Amino acid sequence: MRGTNRLIFLLLAATLGLAACTPARVTKNINDPFELDNRETHEANKRLDRTLLKPVSHLYGKATSNSMSDGVDNFASNLALPGMIVNDLLQLNLPDATSNTFRFALNTTFGLGGLFDVAGKNKIPEKSTDFGETLYTWGVPEGRYLELPITGPSTERATAGMIVDTFLDPINRLVPAPQKYVATAAYVMKKVGERDKFGAMVESILYDSADSYAQARLMYLQARRHKLTGGISLDQLEDPYAN
Repeated sequence: MRGTNRLIFLLLAATLGLAACTPARVTKNINDPFELDNRETHEANKRLDRTLLKPVSHLYGKATSNSMSDGVDNFASNLALPGMIVNDLLQLNLPDATSNTFRFALNTTFGLGGLFDVAGKNKIPEKSTDFGETLYTWGVPEGRYLELPITGPSTERATAGMIVDTFLDPINRLVPAPQKYVATAAYVMKKVGERDKFGAMVESILYDSADSYAQARLMYLQARRHKLTGGISLDQLEDPYAN
């Protein structure tokens, strides 16, 4: 554990000096030199979705009521807030850090640990962020496009951020086992529920598109860049391989 703490400290110390830099330049190009390998991973992810994720998500959707599913989603989202607050502070984004802190406090206390979104009803929305966005704020470039096993589309910057987020998350680091695994289980259940909730869109991309890899890559990069900088909206996206 000490070795992990030292690694995280060195990483933050080495990069914190970038906090005064301007955000990374956002390119409109697709940097995908690993396309052949990425396509193999994409096909493996499609097989996993077809044989496991899709049927399990349908069963989950049928077995849970809307209120139960919403409770799981709220609980998982609430547990993710401490990590977001850490990233808000690293980005020197005090308004979002304050908003997310109030949201976490309200939902944890009055929302029964986050099962109910009391903050949302009081017009305190979640200000979603991650360490990949922190790296972007510090000026770290996007890097090459990657398709990761199970989790799917990503970039080198987003992948590095995802790894660091695992160690930065106070819930993951401060809550002892086995209690902390409740957060992991809630997160997995939330993702399964989202696969059922947005099944039509996912299946349209994966199984109806002429080139599902290119479509998923385009959708991810545009959505991620839009989140970081604003710009093109999701309803403007097109599948160039559809015809």
